Amino acid sequence: MLTGAVFVVTAVVLVAQLADPSLFDRFKRDATAIDAGEWWRLLTGMFFQDGKLFGGVFNLVALAVVGTFAEWCLGRVSWFVLYFGCGLFGQFLSYVWLSPVGAGNSMCVAGLLGALAVVVWRMRDAEPPQGLFLAAMLIMPLAVLDTVAHDNHGMPALLGVALGLLITGFGKGRAAAGSQRSDGSSLG
Repeated sequence: MLTGAVFVVTAVVLVAQLADPSLFDRFKRDATAIDAGEWWRLLTGMFFQDGKLFGGVFNLVALAVVGTFAEWCLGRVSWFVLYFGCGLFGQFLSYVWLSPVGAGNSMCVAGLLGALAVVVWRMRDAEPPQGLFLAAMLIMPLAVLDTVAHDNHGMPALLGVALGLLITGFGKGRAAAGSQRSDGSSLG
């Protein structure tokens, strides 16, 4: 399970960061350091947590829940592209526009959440639970509001929605959420 592997790596990094706080400063997204050639901080910023223990645990729980559903519904390849694509997109936008210093995997999870919203929208004919459908309907306007408020989670969530539409084929010829493909994986 890809979600489990990324969860373990992120948890190990969190424990290391808590044991040696100087690691956070060496690996966080930091515009000054990135401008000086440390571009890899855009990647490591997806594993280190600026919220320390509380933020890290929250992000790990979100990864476990959202990641598991996304992997089940969309498949591993799509999960990988969404998680790391949206995460890197969010790290880059934060670096150039929103918050030049920080870290965390929450933007990666926001991308998965955007794609899962699309999956739930596609399930409308299958009558998903009303609360789930309403929550999915709120993802897009909340992501727009988040972006307008200059928070760095809105744009990765919107990219997740766009990629979710691509992955599910804009509703043309693709089955509803969770349907199996011939290779045994789900929609992605």
